[in-house]
Amino acid sequence: QVQLVESGGGLVQAVGSLRLSCAVSENIFNFNSVGWYRQAPGNQREWVARINVGGRTTYSDSAKGRFTISRDNGLNTVNLQMNGLKSEDTAVYYCNATILSHNYWGQGTQVTVSS
Repeated sequence: QVQLVESGGGLVQAVGSLRLSCAVSENIFNFNSVGWYRQAPGNQREWVARINVGGRTTYSDSAKGRFTISRDNGLNTVNLQMNGLKSEDTAVYYCNATILSHNYWGQGTQVTVSS
């Protein structure tokens, strides 16, 4: 059973930074991609960023230029460095790993940005 465990969420002031981590129970190269989604109250879950098995990174428009996704291969961890945070970034952030048609999700970590 694949397990993803997020950490690093918390309360931060606007324009501050946070670094989220996702620990994956298997070799991250087993997956087509590992990424981050977020869900704010009353909103649908939305994609934020992903890194594929080849190392290519892609970002949503809201994340581009402020967030950076990276991986630590030896630790099977994928990180999301978030800079220049805004109040609209407040959400529960979920780690996601995909392989073929299978999606795996973590439990989520809360990020709250105060203005």
